[in-house]
Amino acid sequence: MTSSVLLQVRDRVAQIVLNRPEKLNAFDLEMAELLHQQVAAVAENDNVIVLVVTGNGRAFCAGADVRYLEHLQMHGDLKSFRSLLEAGKALFLLFRSMPQMVIAAVNGPAAGGGCNLALSCDWRIASDQASFGEVFVRVGMHPDWGGYWILPRLVGPSKALEIMALGDLISAPKALELGLVNEVVPPDFLESRTEEIARKLADGPPLALRYIKRGIYNSYFGTWEKVLDQEIEGQIHCFQTDDGKEGLRAFLQKRKAKFSGR
Repeated sequence: MTSSVLLQVRDRVAQIVLNRPEKLNAFDLEMAELLHQQVAAVAENDNVIVLVVTGNGRAFCAGADVRYLEHLQMHGDLKSFRSLLEAGKALFLLFRSMPQMVIAAVNGPAAGGGCNLALSCDWRIASDQASFGEVFVRVGMHPDWGGYWILPRLVGPSKALEIMALGDLISAPKALELGLVNEVVPPDFLESRTEEIARKLADGPPLALRYIKRGIYNSYFGTWEKVLDQEIEGQIHCFQTDDGKEGLRAFLQKRKAKFSGR
């Protein structure tokens, strides 16, 4: 079977490809844990200076696999659901603490946890066909995978509230305007532009780059542990509500959800 996460290393640049294109690269627990393992392996490789994360097919990542979430919900499997959320927390902390620069090459839609996966990277280059969405509210759910920490610090609390409360998709040009991405390029140039940036970083001074990354985050951010823990508890609560169940059912049935507030 083809792996859901592909890793290759070449000339001090590692590339991880999310490889579930038939599911728009949406996560189940196995894929999320495999991604963390692959990123951790890169973090331990002193020969790698840059990590590029991208998606196979027409999407970057659609977040969690809704059918998988429904399965967990139907079976009351909170242990697996919590593990999925904890995997997102672990990835965020690893991206921010690993010595390598991490570039998200956002080739298409990045929604829900997939949006926050992209935002947790150090650098984001987007195709002009990409879009970003904190779409959790559409299925009666609660943001996870670092969104509460990252988004307000990129766009400010009021705009972050608007983005999360409405759950609308943001086009790549609008994402650039808001500061969610570093640059936007035509689809045919995404790979070459990402490679150009990655190569320039890989040819730079590794120790200085490590200290730049560490210095930026230490100077700008406080502790994120508490925020991420609160995020997980809020998401678990939403997962068990009637609205959370209705949201997932409506999504799978391709109809508008009818939320009851319960």
